[in-house]
Amino acid sequence: MTWVIKSVAVAGVCLALAACEFVDTSRPDTAIEFPKPDRPVSDLGSNEFSTETARDSRGEAQKVMDLAEIAPGMTVADIGAGEGYYTVRLAERVGDEGRVLAQDIDQEALQRLGNRVEKERLDNVSIKLGAGDDPKLPEDSFDRIFLVHMYHEVQEPYAFLWRMWPALRDGGQVIVVDVDRPTDQHGIDPLLLSCEFRQVGFELVTFKDAPELAGYYAQFKAAATRPEPKDIKPCQGAQAGASGASK
Repeated sequence: MTWVIKSVAVAGVCLALAACEFVDTSRPDTAIEFPKPDRPVSDLGSNEFSTETARDSRGEAQKVMDLAEIAPGMTVADIGAGEGYYTVRLAERVGDEGRVLAQDIDQEALQRLGNRVEKERLDNVSIKLGAGDDPKLPEDSFDRIFLVHMYHEVQEPYAFLWRMWPALRDGGQVIVVDVDRPTDQHGIDPLLLSCEFRQVGFELVTFKDAPELAGYYAQFKAAATRPEPKDIKPCQGAQAGASGASK
């Protein structure tokens, strides 16, 4: 009789476990409804550019701002602003009538950037702390959103892009500068990049190989509609681009 009771108890535990859904505790609760990327993600903080002088010697920021058609009076977000290389140059380009929001998930980097903004008296720059799965941008606010050499570090790209979509104004666009190499080596295949953007409601507008940027330049706009999180299909690793960027 004892073995029967034990067997029933074990069976009950097994059934209870089978009924439980697996919860991935490595992901934030706010990202669970979105698919997980089917690819590695680069560690935070690495940047091949050692100095702003080296970047300016290639005319990097000037080239990107020209391609993005940054003009006085625009409102621009610099995501992953770091030490502010793009932030300060964007602030000068958009002028007193424009605005720049510098965002990062690194509180210490934002503190240093805040000190720089204050020292250089950049009154048209605001600082904001973001999250790994949410840039936390106000809706209908930006003519351009810059993601420069940082998208491959976004841990939850589908949640991040989906929540960024409403921040664009009518006619607003997202600017990506990155390198064509594996996503765990601080880059991303441009076809995979385009696939991930497309899955959450963006369309590729412009793509340009740009050696002077140490990578490539891509520009996206918001599509007419944005899918519900449950309807987003993740791009499948390195092969995702097969149906991705073709423009």
